[in-house]
Amino acid sequence: MTGHEVVPNALDRQVAALGRLGEQTGELVGSAGRLADRLPQLGTAPPALHLAQRLREAAGHAGHAGLAGELGAADTELTGFHEALRAGIRRYQDHESGVREAFQRLERQAE
Repeated sequence: MTGHEVVPNALDRQVAALGRLGEQTGELVGSAGRLADRLPQLGTAPPALHLAQRLREAAGHAGHAGLAGELGAADTELTGFHEALRAGIRRYQDHESGVREAFQRLERQAE
């Protein structure tokens, strides 16, 4: 077979999987945000305070993109791809439905 074969059911499964992945990414964004909002309790010694501050910054506190920013960007990209895939499937199915109806009309006219 040459060309491409579109299997809408397989695409629907991919959309569902992307939706689940998006939900999980959203949960990670929330977790990273909560981590960035609190200072880890590592003790009061200067090295511990320094490490706690570095961990907080890595998580995305005080204007640093950090983990929360990276996860947020990934979530945005994933959501955009998910929506584009859903829209593409809808357009394909609408077009396929229109072609099917056109062939059915032609068959009725030929009878």
